[in-house]
Amino acid sequence: MADEKLQIIRHSCAHVMAEAIMHLYPGTKIAIGPAIENGFYYDFDFPKGTKFTEEDFPAVEKEMRKIISGNHAFVRKEVSKEEALKLFADQEYKLELINDLPEGETISTYEQDGYLDLCRGPHVENTKEINAQGFKLNKIAGAYWRGDSDRPMLTRVYALCFAKPNDLKDYLTMLAEAEKRDHRKIGVEMDLFHLDPEDPGQIFWHPNGWTIYTVMQDYMRKMIRRDGYLEVNTPAIMPRSLWEKSGHWGHYQKNMFITESEKRLFAIKPMNCPGALEIFKSRQRSYKDLPLRLAEFGHDVRNEPSGTLHGIMRVRGFVQDDAHIICTEEQVGSEVARFCKLLKNVYHDFGFDDLVVKFSTMPEDHVGDIETWERAEKALADACHEAGLEFEIQPGEGAFYGPKLEFKLYDCLGREWQCGTIQADFQLPSAERLDATYIGQDNQKHHPVMLHRAILGSFERFLGILIENFAGAMPTWLAFEQVAVVPVSSEFDDYAKEIAEKLVQHDIRANAYLGEDNMKAKIKSVSMEHKTPYVLVVGEKEKAEGTVCVRYRFSSKKPQETMKVEDFIKYVEDKVETHFIGI
Repeated sequence: MADEKLQIIRHSCAHVMAEAIMHLYPGTKIAIGPAIENGFYYDFDFPKGTKFTEEDFPAVEKEMRKIISGNHAFVRKEVSKEEALKLFADQEYKLELINDLPEGETISTYEQDGYLDLCRGPHVENTKEINAQGFKLNKIAGAYWRGDSDRPMLTRVYALCFAKPNDLKDYLTMLAEAEKRDHRKIGVEMDLFHLDPEDPGQIFWHPNGWTIYTVMQDYMRKMIRRDGYLEVNTPAIMPRSLWEKSGHWGHYQKNMFITESEKRLFAIKPMNCPGALEIFKSRQRSYKDLPLRLAEFGHDVRNEPSGTLHGIMRVRGFVQDDAHIICTEEQVGSEVARFCKLLKNVYHDFGFDDLVVKFSTMPEDHVGDIETWERAEKALADACHEAGLEFEIQPGEGAFYGPKLEFKLYDCLGREWQCGTIQADFQLPSAERLDATYIGQDNQKHHPVMLHRAILGSFERFLGILIENFAGAMPTWLAFEQVAVVPVSSEFDDYAKEIAEKLVQHDIRANAYLGEDNMKAKIKSVSMEHKTPYVLVVGEKEKAEGTVCVRYRFSSKKPQETMKVEDFIKYVEDKVETHFIGI
């Protein structure tokens, strides 16, 4: 079934849910109810004193099925603004929407089974086109009316909706698996990090989690150094004057944390691009200096609404694998192609080879002339083809200053994650903004182009994706503990310590598990709690022969084997060096 048809079914089902809730809770005010990925939601303002919870879902679903079984037609009608205001006189949110419509815009209503809603549609022709077993209410959230925290808080009821019951069943199975893999749950179980409700959106990294984090960062540092980047670092707090020049003060101030010192306003940086251009401007540059690839693992802070925060996936404080490529217009294509190749290699090393590229073109609200935009878009398209990447066009979705590419990867559950991006910016270096220049071959000053790019995006979010993708069982090269050495009894503690120390000397993250617990308890602990890739069991035979008995994390897939210590070290080093995803 085409996605468009499924979205129509979902939106129609949203109207059925609204009707059911109006039947069960008379006096409820209705707001908006769009179709979304995998289903729909509707925002309600329930009568005072009504406490709507997930326990009420079965009653609503039963009422919805009753409505669907009535085979009611969806009837569209165009009305005047005056008529619409009369029809929805007792629905304050609909009245606001009507009054905000541009003069002369068509106003339409849809009615089914006596339920009337303000809607531009389209809808299915009859409720029988909605499968009565293909939907399920799944969660409730608070939502400010029109996203404004100064407006009323409404109750947002979410539902899943599919054309076929089996599609719903498959999706629920995936959700159940995703719940098991929830990075917030695994993060606590593996002692990776914690989140403090008194400090929303900030992460407290524990040694285990920080080890993975720094391994990722060291890896990215190595990859970009090999690709010709120079690493820089810019101040965490910069003055209002700089943010005004860059345009962020006027367009992004609500998301910035502001502070004052000596009667001057400063902002904690939400992004790194102005700082990179300040470094570029610190001395006169020549065309011979370009392209200049400046990378920064910049710590950014954004004042995200607390209701949007989600574990380490959506936070206020984060670090990006950020870089800004400052180049001539003629170099844009080759630099984007180079970036695409680097991105593919990085994603491969993390186990992601299935990518989708979205190409966002010029929006209606843009700066710069059409000819420049056409050149920039052609450069991006040619670069993608050169890197062996196909793309999907997102018409009019580019930034106001330039087109962009977005890179989306898929995890083991088939979920899509947008991580990497590269944007062509002709605006920030311009005379109207930060006025960055270089001396060209003609001995005249020119403004460069700035390519904003990230591969992982935020380290925090990407690590959350990895935790859920691998269910905490990281590949050897990423695991915070790569090897656990377990003696069969305390008699062999010294040999276990000796092995662990030798591994550490070879930069293998290893620990010896001594103490009173028996061998089986220790193995279970490191396997279940730490998800350690290799457990080395040592006893009398191993000590006498200078060997270790290797137990693999998923022993059912690979039998245990005895190896010389030196051979095991080479084995692990090879897995780490090649970024092998298995064990």
